[in-house]
Amino acid sequence: MRTYMAKATDIKRNWYIIDAEGKPLGRVAAQAAAILRGKHLPTYTPHVDCGDHVIVINAAKAVVTGKKMTDKMYYHHTGWIGNLKESSYGAMLEKHPTRPMTLAIKGMIPKNSLGAKALTRLRVYAGAEHEHQAQNPVVWER
Repeated sequence: MRTYMAKATDIKRNWYIIDAEGKPLGRVAAQAAAILRGKHLPTYTPHVDCGDHVIVINAAKAVVTGKKMTDKMYYHHTGWIGNLKESSYGAMLEKHPTRPMTLAIKGMIPKNSLGAKALTRLRVYAGAEHEHQAQNPVVWER
């Protein structure tokens, strides 16, 4: 028996929409990361970029449990000495409504060239409107 290995020429990319309204942030991010990697396909190959495009709508309406709205912190460093910046989930949601979802998905993607390529196929929108109707996206129901 031979093992199937997908080739870059054999890959056909589909477009999927995930509605995050009322769903936990981490669950939506995990689904999106799996689609971006191509793990939902029977032809998944770990060393080949075989994932699909993902559109996440209503990212600002994703729910978090407990006190994460105030206690969950995001950190980034400016590069200058002593300039470690922090902001809570609630503050980031007000200022940049799509960034928590993007960072959650980015954390679930491999930190290599395949992961960087997969993240270029991610589109996150705070509201229900998106500009990709021409690609005929399918609603993800799993």
